[in-house]
Amino acid sequence: MSDVVAVEAHSGQPGLSQVERVVDSFVAPSKTFTDILRSTSWWLPFLLAVVVSIGVTFTIDKQVGFGRVVENVILDSPKQEEQMQSLPMDQRAAKMTSMSAGYKYVSYATPVIILLISAIGALINWASFNFGLGAKTTFAQMFCVWMYASLPRLLSGLLTIVTLLFGSSAETFNIKNAVGTNPAYFMPDAAPWLKTALSFLM
Repeated sequence: MSDVVAVEAHSGQPGLSQVERVVDSFVAPSKTFTDILRSTSWWLPFLLAVVVSIGVTFTIDKQVGFGRVVENVILDSPKQEEQMQSLPMDQRAAKMTSMSAGYKYVSYATPVIILLISAIGALINWASFNFGLGAKTTFAQMFCVWMYASLPRLLSGLLTIVTLLFGSSAETFNIKNAVGTNPAYFMPDAAPWLKTALSFLM
């Protein structure tokens, strides 16, 4: 394993451009991840993630509205709906407003969240490979690998934008599982823990 991870790119072999890396992440991933040994530059996948995440948030804001988003989240959780119904009208309205603002601000802060999650994931992978498997990787390599490996998830964001612009109903929109790219989307009556687990299966 350490020999595979620590292998260096052949001298004299031209490296891939950032665009080629992105394309190869979908059609020839081994080329992309081998090229990371030459360069750990990750600005393009991050830029694409920023554009898609802001695009999704802006589309949700305009097509659905975060007030409606919160209402749908509450309706999807019987326990949370019961708690809201037990509050006096003024407290319920105040809580809805604060929750709507929270969802909105967090959604627009997604680029920062992407960096944090990528850093944590890369750190875990780096520690696992170096101390668990005896490999010789760097944190920069693992961070770059994480960024490029996350590119397929952007397809879900693009599908969310298209769906909201061309047909999805605000009344049925679920921000936690916006499009049918995973089994949980097709199991609305499943247990919450099962839906959460299945939603990670792209």
